[in-house]
Amino acid sequence: MTTTTLAVLVPLLPFLGAAAGLLLGRTAPGFVRPLAVLPTLASLVLAVLVAARQGGGQAVDSATELTPTGSVPIELALYINGFAALVAVLVGVVASCVQIYSTGYLRDDPRYPSYAALVSLFTSAMLLVVYSGDLIVLLVGWEVMGICSYFLVGHYWETPEARAASIKAFLVTKLGDVPFLIGLFALGTDAGSFRITHVLGAVASGGLHQPTLIALLLLAGVAGKSAQFPLHTWLPDAMAGPTPVSALIHAATMVAAGVYFIARLLPVFEASSATMVVLAVMAGVTMVGSALAALAQDDIKRVLAYSTIGQLGYMTGALAVGERGAAVFHLLSHGAFKALLFLGAGVIIHAAGTNSLAAMSRMKDLRARVPDAYWTMTVALLALAAIPPFSGFFSKESVLGAAEHAATGHTAHAPGAAGWTVLVTGLLTALLTAAYATRLWLLAFRGHGAEAPDHGKQPLVMNAVLWVLAVPSLAFGLAYRVLPGWFDGRDLTPTLTTSVLGTGLALVGGLMTYGAWRHTTAVADRFPLGAVAAHPEADAGLVEAEAIASHAPAYGDVAYAPDPADPGRLLLGPLHRHAAVGFHLDALYDALFVRPVRAGASLVQFLDREVVETYVRGAGALPRLLGAAVRRAQTGNVQTYVSALLAGTVVLAVAVLLVATGA
Repeated sequence: MTTTTLAVLVPLLPFLGAAAGLLLGRTAPGFVRPLAVLPTLASLVLAVLVAARQGGGQAVDSATELTPTGSVPIELALYINGFAALVAVLVGVVASCVQIYSTGYLRDDPRYPSYAALVSLFTSAMLLVVYSGDLIVLLVGWEVMGICSYFLVGHYWETPEARAASIKAFLVTKLGDVPFLIGLFALGTDAGSFRITHVLGAVASGGLHQPTLIALLLLAGVAGKSAQFPLHTWLPDAMAGPTPVSALIHAATMVAAGVYFIARLLPVFEASSATMVVLAVMAGVTMVGSALAALAQDDIKRVLAYSTIGQLGYMTGALAVGERGAAVFHLLSHGAFKALLFLGAGVIIHAAGTNSLAAMSRMKDLRARVPDAYWTMTVALLALAAIPPFSGFFSKESVLGAAEHAATGHTAHAPGAAGWTVLVTGLLTALLTAAYATRLWLLAFRGHGAEAPDHGKQPLVMNAVLWVLAVPSLAFGLAYRVLPGWFDGRDLTPTLTTSVLGTGLALVGGLMTYGAWRHTTAVADRFPLGAVAAHPEADAGLVEAEAIASHAPAYGDVAYAPDPADPGRLLLGPLHRHAAVGFHLDALYDALFVRPVRAGASLVQFLDREVVETYVRGAGALPRLLGAAVRRAQTGNVQTYVSALLAGTVVLAVAVLLVATGA
């Protein structure tokens, strides 16, 4: 079987699994779990075979015309280079782990068949984006992911939070997709083709007429999909969906698609220095702002959501300095440990009966109830904080090293301003990342107070998946040594300067947080928090759904009352209350967009009701009045008719005489 045939099957198998799962979900429920897991696993195996055959060498490039469209054809094309092959393997690994984990996490959920089918469709769409060599076909996968995210984030549609989050995610990402679509058409028109190879050839020959405009239009779509400032606000709210969905969206599919797209078409962005600076500023603001927000969140999933936004900022920062190898390296490394963090958080939520870190900090021995989650999440948090020798250290330092090269003028395709922006904000974010990672670990696993509730042992598949993902979180950092050709053959070895600075700042951030925690814990012992919601023997998904629906304790008194055990309050000081609400960006958007739109809608409604309907009612009332008058004249009395006829004759005769006399 050829490499091209294998590559076609990689996205096709999850799609067929999704279709079969939807068709058989009600009639043959016993087949739902095999149809969710087996096609995804088979797709992973095929993706590994494709990667092995590609070998980091010559890209697999093949195409056939999909439909005749005139001067700019649309083709069913494959373009698989080294990092595309690796990203497909990452998608397969995370999707397989999520599907296996979900069989235990949502084992009692009546909507599991549709959920599993949507996850398979989501996976198929991302794989289509990864392998596609035509921008229009890529757009199809891009949009299918948006639709799937709408349904998956709103899985617990009984809760207003899930409904609002799904609508918000859909609208914000679609807001970015409008300029993205315009940019794609402009790019295809200038290049004369939507084939990625032809587009890159046109860029190399200077065939783009408006490179800055096209790049900025495309960047708007990327900002929406990859949750970058200023279109990042949908991602924390998307935590209202099931935890496995959060792992899938954050680690390997939707938010990774925007970064992957820029890496795929990096020469288009490099053609405009202004765009590279805009990309660097966007990355810097995203990194620092999201890290500060993560340090102030109480919900464990929102901490991880803001963490994802910040790590995506590192990736876009690497792209802003022209180093897509470092960006893809961090994308792969982050995908493993972030999936582990979210799936581990699901285990903790099940054990604690709450999403609230404040409530967890008042539970002793929680780590003894979830030893698998404790050890694996410790590994993942060390990788997130970029502590050597964990994978996050190597990938994050490769980004900082690339920024250093650009700042010192050693990179031809990136302005020095972009390099300095990414380097300074990246180092600051390294300190903040270690701070919020340490805070999460201390509050979740080093709590004091009442005994943690016993909700029973977690299903074996949930814990097994955690250990599977712990392996790349620990060992993937050396991949650039083993597979240099997969990352464009670039040297991604961390530089000594950034390694010392980055690691030193990470250690400082962790130690500062630990010291603040020791201080606040002594104070917190005098301020016990409310009781923790308990769901003995409950399904993990049910625990999460009830925690969201009841707003207690994760969103109740704990969320709004000062938590004396939280070191984030001490570290952030007066900035804490602003960081906790995402620096009021939602309120700003509400004032700038939501309220004006609602006011406009109210005005249109008023005009329609009071003006348009008035004319419509008047147009209907006049014939009705005339009809009533005519109806009154139809009495059926012959004498009345004769009298009216004579009166009319007299009137006409008088009128004729008056006219004749006047003439």
